[in-house]
Amino acid sequence: MPASLLQLKQLVFSIHPLSTDEWEDFAKLWKPFSVKRKEIITAMGEKEKYLYFVSEGVQRVYYFDEQNREATLVFTYNPSFGGVLDSLLLQTESRYFYETLTPSVFLRASFSELQLLMQNKPAVEVLIRQGITHALSGLLIRLVELQCYSAEERFLQLLQRSPHILQLVPHKYLANYLGIDATNFSKFINKIKI
Repeated sequence: MPASLLQLKQLVFSIHPLSTDEWEDFAKLWKPFSVKRKEIITAMGEKEKYLYFVSEGVQRVYYFDEQNREATLVFTYNPSFGGVLDSLLLQTESRYFYETLTPSVFLRASFSELQLLMQNKPAVEVLIRQGITHALSGLLIRLVELQCYSAEERFLQLLQRSPHILQLVPHKYLANYLGIDATNFSKFINKIKI
């Protein structure tokens, strides 16, 4: 079994274990896909066609408006699922961009094949629902942090949750993700012993 498929299996089984037959059917959906650095995988206005599993690299989902305001919403990196999930599951035009920050290697499964498998294999549907529920839980925690925590508290929470992220993601994107001015972000890095 290729290393990326083994990583996918470990992630899947940590969310919701599948039987051997269910796993084999699920594994057949995933195809290798590679993208260079700073490439848009899914653009605003496009319908997300794939669920991605990140094998290598770092990506972000971000919003960009007519007034040149940008909001980094989420980062994806190994081992995690990626893509614009609401566009994928609702099959609507994306309101967001999915972009690589570094050269990236994925496995990806088409939504149409994934949907068919979910209809025929209830355990796969449970897996996807559990994965979405974990993502929603993380999003709600992030909303509380953005609305209730000071800039320094948001920075400290990020370091507690994902201490390795400072080495993975350029600091300007982390500052944007936290809603912190880049200058203040630099001050926090210099102030706090990491």
